[in-house]
Amino acid sequence: MITRKDVLEAADRIAPFVRDTPLFAADPGEGGCELHFKAEFLQHTGSFKPRGSFNRLLTAREAGELDARVGVVCASGGNAGLAASYAAAALGVPAQVFVPATAPPMKVARLRTLGARVHQVGEQYAEAYEAAGRHVAATGAALVHAYDQPAVAAGAGTIALEILRDLPEVTHIAVAVGGGGLFAGIAAVAAAHGVHVVAVEPERAPTLHAALKAGRPIDVDVSGVAADSLGAKRIGAIAFAAAQTATVDSVLVSDDAIIAARRALWDRRRVVVEHGAATALAGVLSGLSGIGPGDKVAVVLCGANTDPGDLVAGLA
Repeated sequence: MITRKDVLEAADRIAPFVRDTPLFAADPGEGGCELHFKAEFLQHTGSFKPRGSFNRLLTAREAGELDARVGVVCASGGNAGLAASYAAAALGVPAQVFVPATAPPMKVARLRTLGARVHQVGEQYAEAYEAAGRHVAATGAALVHAYDQPAVAAGAGTIALEILRDLPEVTHIAVAVGGGGLFAGIAAVAAAHGVHVVAVEPERAPTLHAALKAGRPIDVDVSGVAADSLGAKRIGAIAFAAAQTATVDSVLVSDDAIIAARRALWDRRRVVVEHGAATALAGVLSGLSGIGPGDKVAVVLCGANTDPGDLVAGLA
């Protein structure tokens, strides 16, 4: 389990390497509350992931566990791999990234552009992760987990520190959940400040929701429009532990609601995000989160590594 202290230490460690992203207000009354958007899609590599990757690699280097000859290994459907590759390049070490064969071609191409050696294995994240584990065992490379690693989650949690600085009266932070690293980091900070976390998942990938219902992490079937970024089959142990200590509202949304939220961001603001990022907004717009008119809500728009063609098709 991670704490607010871990997140504060991460913030100091990664400050020279990541962007402090803006928080901007929605139109008055939008979403039935005072709504704000945390523009984490403006982070390096187009998602929040470099925060955790840099914290993991920098802590490994501090501990003497980062071998510059063998470097870094990550298993990722895309965003975590991009972040690990970017962080590795910034720190001057090689990166090997294992992705499912279903990873979006755009993300795979960008991995290679960042200098990573890409291995496409299996159809789901779990298969890529197993292959990455075998590589770590054989080479001693430093593993950057996509979500279930204390340093990774603590790095992601620095987003909540920025939100609280810019909107001290925030009552809710809405965040999409896949494996749960982002959720866990934000929950660690939120719990210390009495802020509710709205944990939003696709109905077709309900890792945290299923775990809370079962009383333990369990495997779930994964599919749907957001599976490329929210495609973990099981919630991470760190995230499940965080859900026991924070005030969490678990919300499930349909693919149609996710698509509509993504489209609304484009139509109203010309903001392009991936379906995983739109999932967080869909949870607020669904009316299922218990958010009311007097609440001040920050929605984390966590990534924008997507093909915008379906948003702009048919527009003059």
